[in-house]
Amino acid sequence: MTQTPRSPGDSGRDGGGGPASGGGAGTSSAGLAGMGVQFLIAILLFLFLGKWVDGRLGTAPWFMIVGVFAGAGASMVAMYRKVFPPETGKSDPPEAGS
Repeated sequence: MTQTPRSPGDSGRDGGGGPASGGGAGTSSAGLAGMGVQFLIAILLFLFLGKWVDGRLGTAPWFMIVGVFAGAGASMVAMYRKVFPPETGKSDPPEAGS
């Protein structure tokens, strides 16, 4: 059985592999577990970076707190982009005669 190739904008309700159809890489069990690990690593990385800066500047615990929130924010943005990828190829068609 042969399959016809799909264009990037051809992911509708027919199971085109988008997040709504369950075929997206970010919505599988492994993808969700990976996002959780990414979230944890980003928070810990920014926490220790903030703690290091606090030790150098003597500003404890301010950079550590800012680091935790920066890591959480960056992780949330990355998760959002993975679960809801930007739609490409779905722009309005150009008007005729212009």
